[in-house]
Amino acid sequence: MSAIEQTEAARPRGTRLPRRARRNQLLGAAQEVFVAQGYHAAAMDDIAERAGVSKPVLYQHFPGKLDLYLALLDQHCEALLHSVRAALASTTENKQRVAATMDAYFAYVEDPGGAFRLVFESDLTNEPAVRERVDKVSLECAEAISAVIAEDTGLSQDESMLLAIGMGGVSQVVARYWLSSESKVPRDTAVQLLTSLAWKGIAGFPLQDSEAH
Repeated sequence: MSAIEQTEAARPRGTRLPRRARRNQLLGAAQEVFVAQGYHAAAMDDIAERAGVSKPVLYQHFPGKLDLYLALLDQHCEALLHSVRAALASTTENKQRVAATMDAYFAYVEDPGGAFRLVFESDLTNEPAVRERVDKVSLECAEAISAVIAEDTGLSQDESMLLAIGMGGVSQVVARYWLSSESKVPRDTAVQLLTSLAWKGIAGFPLQDSEAH
């Protein structure tokens, strides 16, 4: 059960929950409010009301609004990194691996909870703690992609990292445009188009060995 689903299940006031379940419920309520209103417009009163708890209960778990936002950001940055790593590990066929990685970004952006807005469209990127987390997950995703590129092509670490930053950046930007524009192009078709574009570039680099992946 997701944090937002736990919020829906536990919304009536007065319901006692185990600490971990309560924390997840509060994170789900906070996600709804932050995604809908942005950080600056959101208030702890709004989050407490959405969760169906009193403000003192909310403050027992999170000392302030920034602490709550950072906890949520940590959760969803980790989810993105996990998805990218899983996509890279899902196959050893390189074109399929590119497609799986592209699709990981599309799936992340398409998730109905809208968590991608906290990572890629935050109105709090001038806050050092937020900027650090956003930069860190972008770097870690790129490092995961670059390790595969370097292994397969023999390119240097720096060269592979440049390509990986490009792939990750293009993936999330195009996925966000695809969602926000309400494109009539189905997700799998959009992923195939982007994969074709990326693959024509990546395939130009020779493999380390003579075996086709």
